[in-house]
Amino acid sequence: MKKIVNEELSAPSVMDDGLYPGSGSMPGDALKPSAAQLADQPNEAVQAQTADLVPAYWADACKHLIKKDRVMKRLIPRFGNACLQSHDDAFSTLARSVVGQQISAKAGQTVWRRFSALPAKMTPGDVLKLKVDDMRAAGLSARKVEYVVDLAIHFDTGAVHVKDWAAMDDEAIIAELIAIRGIGRWTAEMFLIFYLARPNVLPLDDVGLINGISQNYFSGESVSRSDAREVAAAWAPYCSVATWYIWRSLDPVTVPPATAAAGGAAKS
Repeated sequence: MKKIVNEELSAPSVMDDGLYPGSGSMPGDALKPSAAQLADQPNEAVQAQTADLVPAYWADACKHLIKKDRVMKRLIPRFGNACLQSHDDAFSTLARSVVGQQISAKAGQTVWRRFSALPAKMTPGDVLKLKVDDMRAAGLSARKVEYVVDLAIHFDTGAVHVKDWAAMDDEAIIAELIAIRGIGRWTAEMFLIFYLARPNVLPLDDVGLINGISQNYFSGESVSRSDAREVAAAWAPYCSVATWYIWRSLDPVTVPPATAAAGGAAKS
C-alpha cells in the first residue's frame, strides 16, 4: 500500500497545556478543567463543570462504534468515562491556533500569554485596536500579525456567520474558515471537532489519525487515504468520536497526540 504523505505537516505546533480538554494540540481554551483536574473533584463538581461540555451524542456514539467496529469495541472501554468536551469561544480558539503555528509548544504558550495580555478582552474589536509593534513585541511574526488581523476582521465584519453555524453543514463552515488567512482545512476540521463538537468529521489530513489506523487496523503497515476511508465507513455517523479514540490509542494523555498535531498548513 502506498504510504500516506501529509503535505501540510509543518504548520500548527503541539501545545501541551490542555488547550482542548485532554488535548496536546489544537489551540483552544486552556481554562477548561483537564481530565486529571476533574478526577480530583467530587462527582457533583465534575458533573457541574462538564454538563455543558460533553456532546449529547457521546453515549450513543460509543454504543454504535462498539457494535460496528472490532477495534472500537476494544478501545472505548480502555478509557472509561473520558470523552471529548466542547468549547465556548470561537474567536480566541482560532486566534490561538494561528499564534501557535510553526513554533514549538513552549514557544507557542509563551507567545499566546504575551499576546492575549495586550487587548482589554480577547475580542475581534479589541484585537483590531492593537498596534502592530506591540503584537510584534509579544512574539508574533509579521505574517502572523497579518493572519490575526484578518481573523479579527472576518469576525468583526460578520464575514463568518457564527450565529448561523448551528444550521450550516460541515463543509459550508470549513469553506468560511479557510477563506481566512492562516487557517487551512486541518485547522478547520479540528475546530469542527473540538469547538463545534460536530459528530462526523473525518480529518484525513491528520497524521495521527492515519498512524492510528495503521497501528490499530493494519499491524503498522502504511495506509492510504482510501484505506482510512474504508475503515471509517463503519464509524459513520460518528467519525469524530472514533477519531478521538484513535488519538487516545496513540497517546492516552494528550488528544490529539503529538503525531496528530502536524496537519493543517497555514495559507497566505
